[in-house]
Amino acid sequence: MRRWRWGALTCGTALTVAAAMGSAAPATLGAAGSTAGTAARPVVLIHPNVVQAMGHFSQPPTTAECEADFSVACYVPSQIQTAYGTPALYSQGITGQGQTIIIVDSFGSPTIASDLATFDSTFNLPAPPSLRVLQPAGPVTYNPNNPDDVGWAGEATLDVEYAHTIAPGASIVLLETPTDETEGTAGFPQIVQAEEYAIDHNLGGVISQSFGATEQTFTPVSSLLDLRGAYTDAYAHGITVLASAGDSGAANVGLDGETYYLYPTVGWPASDPLVTGVGGTQLSLDANGNRTSPDVVWNDTYSVATNQFIFGDNGPNPLASGGGLSSVFSRPSYQDGVSGVVGSQRGVPDISMSAACNGAVDTYQSFPGAPAGWYPVCGTSEASPLFAGIVSLADQVAGHPLGLINPALYALSALQAPGIVDVTSGNNTVSFTQDGQLDTVNGYSAGPGYDLASGVGTVYAPDFVPELALFASVLDSSDHMPSLARLRAMLAGLRHWHRHR
Repeated sequence: MRRWRWGALTCGTALTVAAAMGSAAPATLGAAGSTAGTAARPVVLIHPNVVQAMGHFSQPPTTAECEADFSVACYVPSQIQTAYGTPALYSQGITGQGQTIIIVDSFGSPTIASDLATFDSTFNLPAPPSLRVLQPAGPVTYNPNNPDDVGWAGEATLDVEYAHTIAPGASIVLLETPTDETEGTAGFPQIVQAEEYAIDHNLGGVISQSFGATEQTFTPVSSLLDLRGAYTDAYAHGITVLASAGDSGAANVGLDGETYYLYPTVGWPASDPLVTGVGGTQLSLDANGNRTSPDVVWNDTYSVATNQFIFGDNGPNPLASGGGLSSVFSRPSYQDGVSGVVGSQRGVPDISMSAACNGAVDTYQSFPGAPAGWYPVCGTSEASPLFAGIVSLADQVAGHPLGLINPALYALSALQAPGIVDVTSGNNTVSFTQDGQLDTVNGYSAGPGYDLASGVGTVYAPDFVPELALFASVLDSSDHMPSLARLRAMLAGLRHWHRHR
């Protein structure tokens, strides 16, 4: 186990694009498959979707150093920024200014403010306008001798530092929750309470969640459905909610937190129709952040070098982007245009960002329980805050939070918008040894258009940010479904603006 825990949909008719966009009504966003039973609820363990390499460094390792010493790549913030094109937006004053990113983590980190300051000074990043740490679900006591507390502190560190990397002008609110005080569905009630506090007090426009639990661990399913209050609240308030899709590929763990299901599963809340599920890609970058090859679906399961870097063994270990079909939620209307892929169920992820361990990012941490220093970190816990930064940039362009962005994502993909970059290679099949035998859970492969390994693909921010700002605003505020001609005219107008700005 780990130590810590351009688009190609056919749109030949207006109906196809309308189906890709979906309706704004919550009732059309994917009903639960069942609501059986009111039996006593088991303990459902949430876990951070972050993976940390073994060992730490006194200075942030460069790509060349990681490749020479470990045969894997690692990246610094400037490389990630260049890869997604955000410096072109910064030069226009689009930095996330006036926006706030809400990050939710159990326990949090007692040293997050000083660690972010070290991170910023090392990489010449400006400090955020504000960094607030709130505990609205009750006081948090950090225990450096508890591996769970230490793991969540690493999660919080990654979330804050890389949301800030993409949106350096945005403020940050870190919501810390006391998961050890829960009963039943462990951790989630406090998370719901904290998120509803942030929503009702208008603390920010986008919520990033880098955690999850396997859908099948919620028995009865009503124990999951009862926890959706924060997402319906966010939808009603026009706030975007993101969640990482998981780090075990098509496999996920059961109630014991260690034994993998031997068939494809997905995690919640990434599978929730009111949430944008963020999967993982592998970037191949040079020292300046320029791509040396196209992005692929993140899957390090069968890489001996990466397994040695992360686990200290040859593997295989499940180490890949989550993705697949929900067993709880039916297909939301915004996925009607990709029904040939998802069938009658909700498909995950919706979009993907950097998450690979062969391509880990450098973070700085100094909280008790682990040596202070620089740690290469990976997983879809990286992808969600990166995309939260992108959404924050789009919120600034729009002048307001964008709310549920999924209809816009699928419409942009269907229209082959230049900001959506298709990911057409890779899969999330994983293998592992369990009960003394080697098991494989066959996942899903990337291909042209939407797929269950990468969603609609990834993003090129200079195009995607204004596209998302316009399409999410129009699709959210329109009382009627815009025609295909209207949507194409909107996209053509954006392209004209790009050429002549």
